Amino acid sequence: MVQNVASEMAALEPEDFYLLSGVEQGMRFSEWVNRGKLADFSDLTPENVDYRLDRCANRGLLERRTIQYEGYKLTFEGYDALALHTFAERGTIEGVGAPLGVGKESDVYEVSSYTSFALKFHREGYTNFREVMRERDYTSDNDHVSWMYTARKAAEREYGALEALYPDVSVPRPVDQNRHAVVMGKLDGVELSQAALTDDQVIGVCELVLREMQTAYAAGYVHADMSEYNVAVSNEGITVFDWPQAVPTDHPNADDLLRRDVENLLGYFERKYPRRTPDALDSTGIARAIADDRFDSLSDHTAR
Repeated sequence: MVQNVASEMAALEPEDFYLLSGVEQGMRFSEWVNRGKLADFSDLTPENVDYRLDRCANRGLLERRTIQYEGYKLTFEGYDALALHTFAERGTIEGVGAPLGVGKESDVYEVSSYTSFALKFHREGYTNFREVMRERDYTSDNDHVSWMYTARKAAEREYGALEALYPDVSVPRPVDQNRHAVVMGKLDGVELSQAALTDDQVIGVCELVLREMQTAYAAGYVHADMSEYNVAVSNEGITVFDWPQAVPTDHPNADDLLRRDVENLLGYFERKYPRRTPDALDSTGIARAIADDRFDSLSDHTAR
């Protein structure tokens, strides 16, 4: 847990982070880093390496194996510690608070700074590495790809999308990114999946999301993972979040992904609010209108 790592940060010494960074460097070339190479990777003496290995392994930041050779790799807690250390050095965050959401592909925590932010740790590739390797195109061109690389690329992609879209699109404010972690503004409201919309709100909220998708497309991005779980609803409006799978609009599959996003969103409203969602909505026509920057209302796209 990140909170356990955060509680250990004050006890870690600069040389501990040198060692963790050295293991990180070695994992660029192999999953397990040979103990004999750690002095060079970390710029520490062999004796200091021995001491630091025990300190970091005892805190759950490193994992060891002795098959064929003695090797070490970072745990996700070790990778978390490196990211937290960098954010602290930059002055981005001062402390880690309660979890805001824990899922299969990310963990999100409240963090303190001059105001409260959300800290998102990407977990892609750690438990379902082979599946992610097949599905995510940011892993397709690399002969040696680790879960660290996969998670880092997801964080970089999400942060890049947020920087490009904020504030024109209603997305979380991007604050900072390091390794597999992104610091961003906290979400207001609740997930669309948990919102109990009144009859009068259903069409308006659906159209709000579609207009945000249109603005994002005009800014060069398709969300590519749109669902009722990636939209927050509050009294002030809606926020579209979770952008690691976003693709640029010049991607060869961008329009297909946009159409799928529209179908997913409309499908949710049709299932949950069948009496208030117009019948026979033309999802292909809506997607085309979004791409052409001419979507206005759902009433323009019902089957006639």
